[in-house]
Amino acid sequence: MGLRPSDDAAVYQVADDLALVATLDFITPVVDEPYAYGAVAAANSLSDVYAMGGRVALALNVCCFPACLGQEVIGEILRGGADKVVEAGGVLAGGHTVDNDQPLYGLVAIGLVNPRRVLSKTGARPGDALVLTKPLGVGMITTASKADQARPEHMAEALQSMQRLNRFAAECLLAVDAHACTDVTGFSLLGHACEIAERSEVSLRFELSRLPLLPGAAEYADQWLFPAGTAHNRDAYSQRVRFADGVAEELQLLLYTPETSGGLLAAVDPGALDLLQPMFRRADAPLWVVGEVAERESGALVSVSP
Repeated sequence: MGLRPSDDAAVYQVADDLALVATLDFITPVVDEPYAYGAVAAANSLSDVYAMGGRVALALNVCCFPACLGQEVIGEILRGGADKVVEAGGVLAGGHTVDNDQPLYGLVAIGLVNPRRVLSKTGARPGDALVLTKPLGVGMITTASKADQARPEHMAEALQSMQRLNRFAAECLLAVDAHACTDVTGFSLLGHACEIAERSEVSLRFELSRLPLLPGAAEYADQWLFPAGTAHNRDAYSQRVRFADGVAEELQLLLYTPETSGGLLAAVDPGALDLLQPMFRRADAPLWVVGEVAERESGALVSVSP
């Protein structure tokens, strides 16, 4: 699995029962605290391994730091990333650093997966339930924070969500043989949903009332504090998305807003929910049923109703 069609990571089979999952991601700071930035960036980078159903084995640092940043700050960023790799059960084995005007940090992440159990964007089936494992809105909240408009309690919840690995969620989705999966990151919920719909040759239907939002996200959307990526995503995907009457414009834009280290969006057999939901409840982990998969419709690949 590589570029035809593209997925969340490359998968390279090395034996009948073993394949490598390879991915690379890095981000600019989304929080001011160095350790938290490193942890969020690492969780974001590792997420694509989980979106493919893999387990993390190895990671390499990707570091672009200004010379003026200071060794103590850089050390805290790297410590945050290293702790997340350890939490994922992987080994951090070096990396590469270059001078850069703006900080950039992330990981090359290598995972392992059984090639017969790879999750991808191509298997969603009509009648499947759509589930989401993290609330939406970190892009709104971090943008509001950069403008000094976010309340501390809202930023704290966003940070907690961004630092949470998708490891447990991926394990549960594999246990119920999820049909399709992706992680919700820079292309927004709607952008990544379009990718599943297009590659699975189906349509996805979301119910706005079921979509979980972090506290503060709708408030900052009402204040029109959208990042630039929101407009980019709307321009890229709006021809494939249909909103029902009654969905306010600011909520439409919220669903086009980039997420950092977002949750997994998956299509599962409705019968699997009886197994899946108790797994998440027992672990006190979040899971929402947010819509359904339908036969491919002419025009819109993704629709959103109130």
